Amino acid sequence: MDNIQKKISVLKKKHNAVILVHNYQLPEVQDLADYRGDSLELSRMASKTDASVIVFCGVHFMAETASILCPDKKVIVPDVQAGCPMANMITVEDVKKLKKKYPNAVTVGYVNTSAAVKAELDYCCTSSNAVAVVNALTKDSVFGGKEEIIFVPDKYLADYVSKTTGRKLITWNGYCPTHVKILPEDINRERKFHPKAKVIVHPECLPSVVAMADAVLSTSKMCKFAKETSAKEIIVGTEVGIIYRLKEDNPDKEFYPASERAVCPNMKRTTAEKVLWALEELKEEVKVSDDIRRRAKTAIDRMLAIA
Repeated sequence: MDNIQKKISVLKKKHNAVILVHNYQLPEVQDLADYRGDSLELSRMASKTDASVIVFCGVHFMAETASILCPDKKVIVPDVQAGCPMANMITVEDVKKLKKKYPNAVTVGYVNTSAAVKAELDYCCTSSNAVAVVNALTKDSVFGGKEEIIFVPDKYLADYVSKTTGRKLITWNGYCPTHVKILPEDINRERKFHPKAKVIVHPECLPSVVAMADAVLSTSKMCKFAKETSAKEIIVGTEVGIIYRLKEDNPDKEFYPASERAVCPNMKRTTAEKVLWALEELKEEVKVSDDIRRRAKTAIDRMLAIA
């Protein structure tokens, strides 16, 4: 492993490359990161970096987002097959049909969508800022006067946002196959074993699980919560990959996954070897066409302006 890290370090300097790593990645990949974070944090890092090459260790839509924000940079993914099932649950045609059915609605889409879908949106959002984006859609906003809000594709994030903001949302039947594996009985079991622990869960979880949490947080906010809380034990309701970072950043605290079944196979496709190969060959590049990039960037920029 040390040999791989040395080779990667040399290649990063050679290509002026930066490695962005999502919180759900394997520990060996997190250890290679220049920046770790959730999709919003990594999008911001991509837009600010002066690197010529971005190695994005996450899933495909995240690399597309980086390409949208950084058209002058080469964005590569170590495994081009690392996709997102939720993102695949909605197509451009699906969004167009919704917009036609609800012509007076503002269209908000989760970042967990393809670049082509983002190009059809009025606003993008992440789990970290979805509530802020919906709250910003007042009569004084860009789309002032539109009372209806289409929110795609995650019905469970939409449920959480609707309950938090009090706004009625037009939703889509999308969801995260990993987060729905976390069940209320999992929370009850872990609470029985760890009665003093705080429970934090991701808003992509089932509403019944969300209702049991002490805090409902994106992964970046989970990391912040873990540092700031006085609790010494925390039950974590999200993809298990984040546990590594939480333990590394907070060695004096204990973290327990709500369910060991909450594993995203696509997030685990990337390995240290694949990062090395990606830098050696500068493949696979993720590129978004100019037309889609310009339209998608409008929705992302509106999000970033709010967030």
